[in-house]
Amino acid sequence: MNLNNKRILVFGLGVHGGGLGVAQWLVKQGAHVTVTDLKTAEQLQSSLDALRGLPIEFVLGEHREQDFLNADLIVRNPAVPRESKWLQFASEHNIPVEMEMSLFVERLPRGMAQVIGITGTKGKTTTTLMTGAILKSANPKTVVAGNLRVSALELLDQIDADTPVVLELSSWQLEAFQSHGISPHIAAITNIVPDHLNRYRDMDDYAQAKGVIFRYQQPGDYVVLNFDNKILTRLSFRAFGKVIWTSATRPLKEGAYREAGSLVWHWDGARHAASQRIIDVNELRVPGEHNIANALTAIALGSIAGASPEQIANALREFRGAEHRQEFVREINGVRYINDTTATAPAAVIVAIETFAPTAKGIVLIAGGSEKGLDFNEMALKIVSKVRAVILLQGAATDRLASAIQNAGGKNLIVGQFDSMTAAVERAKEIAREGQIVLLSPGCASFGMFANEFDRGNQFKQVVSQIVK
Repeated sequence: MNLNNKRILVFGLGVHGGGLGVAQWLVKQGAHVTVTDLKTAEQLQSSLDALRGLPIEFVLGEHREQDFLNADLIVRNPAVPRESKWLQFASEHNIPVEMEMSLFVERLPRGMAQVIGITGTKGKTTTTLMTGAILKSANPKTVVAGNLRVSALELLDQIDADTPVVLELSSWQLEAFQSHGISPHIAAITNIVPDHLNRYRDMDDYAQAKGVIFRYQQPGDYVVLNFDNKILTRLSFRAFGKVIWTSATRPLKEGAYREAGSLVWHWDGARHAASQRIIDVNELRVPGEHNIANALTAIALGSIAGASPEQIANALREFRGAEHRQEFVREINGVRYINDTTATAPAAVIVAIETFAPTAKGIVLIAGGSEKGLDFNEMALKIVSKVRAVILLQGAATDRLASAIQNAGGKNLIVGQFDSMTAAVERAKEIAREGQIVLLSPGCASFGMFANEFDRGNQFKQVVSQIVK
């Protein structure tokens, strides 16, 4: 569809950037843009500031039937649930609905044939950035976008038929592909563990949403899956493309795996012969077992896409990690401060604790926040066994988390609940001793106290930066 002079309704602006980049791009296409969101102008201030001066009509704090009926096209924010009554209303009135990702892919010179798509509960951002670095070393034109707070649409001018496109894709963004019955030529799922159960009926529903990334592949396409994740081994039977496995725990007949302290790629495919050592684990700059798994997925993706072993190894040696993901912020009086704000699920907190506990003399954990409907019991057991003290951030899920910790025998670990990041960090500073870590790894969503998880992480970093030694 040529969008010039079309009436486009952006359904959901949000504060994560999900509607922001779309609105900016639509204006550049000559569309008449209306943005509607149930949030108020005050709640959306950061997004509205970025759109100031553009010819956009805003309908905030409500949705109006006439805005939907008057639209030639509705562009849905990924955060809008697929069960929304307004999407049903649009369907009943035959109003087409697209998402940023579907608009993007249909404008690629070769469509899905040039896309490397990556999803997963945890590790997808790091794996996407690793894979992007690898492919940029092989082809500097490589574009990296998706669920990275960078609008893919704004990058279209940089893309030609020879440009590899690496996309990080959330389960919500994958709904755009499901509606069109398409999947990337090369796909990967890092893992599937409980998350977003406030959005999906159950774990099977959530897993099926992730599986869209390979569901519509054809013979000649590829999907990289983590053999160490039981849900993925079950889901793999639904793949039509060739499945390439990764494992950090066992050798594989074919795929990327760890063996004797090295990461190895073994494939009988046409590009490279048999088995090759790519890089030693101790050469990776990012710590933790989870980052070994991420690197293995990136090795497989890079190899399938045509990068050489040398290009892959060099890119991984230089990779220093992603912002807000186990990010070292500062060391003060022997105490290290770590920002892991994107740990919005208990499984991610467990990974963070397991990463830092072996080398720290103690962990002061800052956790808690708003609801995602997840079970805290396993996280609580890990906290009781590995954490020295827990600072809780106020939120709808925090009382449940506190109860889980108490039931696991950790009542004395809980210092208290705090209504600001400043107060939480100040209390953590008072408790932490030399050789210990103050770890922001909430295990919950961020809404309420913070605009989003990135605002939460940025506030943590700002408060830490102001601490006087």
